[in-house]
Amino acid sequence: MFTPKYPTPDTAPATAPVVPQTTSPAPVVPTVPAPVAQTTPAPVSARPTVQLTPGSALALAAGGGAVVLVVGAVLVSMLLAVAITAVSVALVAVVLKSLLKDINNQR
Repeated sequence: MFTPKYPTPDTAPATAPVVPQTTSPAPVVPTVPAPVAQTTPAPVSARPTVQLTPGSALALAAGGGAVVLVVGAVLVSMLLAVAITAVSVALVAVVLKSLLKDINNQR
């Protein structure tokens, strides 16, 4: 039951038989020596390059700062909402505990 079952070994021959070619060999073309390398400029990229001027760099920094401030304000407001909710729940728990204590003392 727990013994492994191995597949049967492959019975194909180890090497493929060689088939002789019946076509004529391609004609030999004399090779021409390569021309002497000339100094050519580097290929120009098709993508436009971005050049930052001092004004655009300042605008980019101001935009990044504004994003950081907005994200920070959102996170602080979420933290404040959680804190206010926690205080409210704690206050309700204290009031309920006090009411239940008064009801139990009257009996």
